[in-house]
Amino acid sequence: MAQMTAQAAPPPVAPAPRTPSPLQRFLHAREASTFLALVVLFALGTLLAPGFLGTNNFLTVGQQIAQIGIMAIGVTFVIINAEIDLSVGSIYGLGAVVTGLLMTSDIAWPLAALGGVAAGALAGLINGMMTVGFGIPSFIVTLGTLSVYRGVTLLLSGGAPISLSGNDPNVAEFNLLGQGKLFGLLPMQLVIFALVAVLGAIVLSRSRYGFNTYAVGGSAEAARLCGIDTGRVKIAAFTLSGTLAGLAGVLGLSFLSYVQGVTGTGMELVAISAVIIGGAALFGGSGTMLGTVIGVAFIGILQNILNLRGISSFWQTVATGAVIILAVAADTWLRKRSGRR
Repeated sequence: MAQMTAQAAPPPVAPAPRTPSPLQRFLHAREASTFLALVVLFALGTLLAPGFLGTNNFLTVGQQIAQIGIMAIGVTFVIINAEIDLSVGSIYGLGAVVTGLLMTSDIAWPLAALGGVAAGALAGLINGMMTVGFGIPSFIVTLGTLSVYRGVTLLLSGGAPISLSGNDPNVAEFNLLGQGKLFGLLPMQLVIFALVAVLGAIVLSRSRYGFNTYAVGGSAEAARLCGIDTGRVKIAAFTLSGTLAGLAGVLGLSFLSYVQGVTGTGMELVAISAVIIGGAALFGGSGTMLGTVIGVAFIGILQNILNLRGISSFWQTVATGAVIILAVAADTWLRKRSGRR
């Protein structure tokens, strides 16, 4: 009887795995540490920088980070592909100069702006084709095109600055892109940055191309064996990066109504820094648009606090570099820890 009872007893049921809460998922996300650092930085700004909490100050920060943010969105695709684009600062200047030359030739501003964006797209396409077609590391390719595109920009402008007259109705309309405010409050540059970030997030997380981007960055050989055209994915990433750098240059010209051949020098480092600070891995395969936006905001708020405190721009450069080193060191530590687990 005891044996029959034992046989009739139902087998133990394993407890169902607990679904992690949204908070738990966020705390384990790569962006969590950067977001927490941003919160700490925000608290420090509140305590140390007079006027930091003002609405006008936040809107100013938003306008200041918009151009770098747009460039960083494009760079994110390149870095997730396990590549690098050092030429976006030069492409920024190229897009601005091409637009300025077209504007001074009495071309309607929509066509002039489209010309600047197209110049950026062409430059990015060349980067991608050289990297994929010749098998040259993207670091070398874009290090070279950084100088090539800068030289082309200087040749186009003749080394002379280009100024746009606000008295020209065509220029006045164009300037609304960089100087205008939506509803009289939100800077148009910030609105455009937000739209680009949302579109970038949708493409990266919801489209087949986004899936292929992560696959190629994680393992190009495995992606190729799965039937993914890795070359096409990388060329598209470089083209997108160049397009957005050209767009940022157009907005820069619209904001200042002035551009010269050396405009954009050093901006590539800030854009790449924002992506790395936002949690994207230097070796590819990981990163998000949310992380990039957080990284851009972190750099912008850090510089704003230092400005409000009257800190020299030289020390601001030192602080930004130190943050980059800490971000990369944290990423390396997390990767080693994950590997041990």
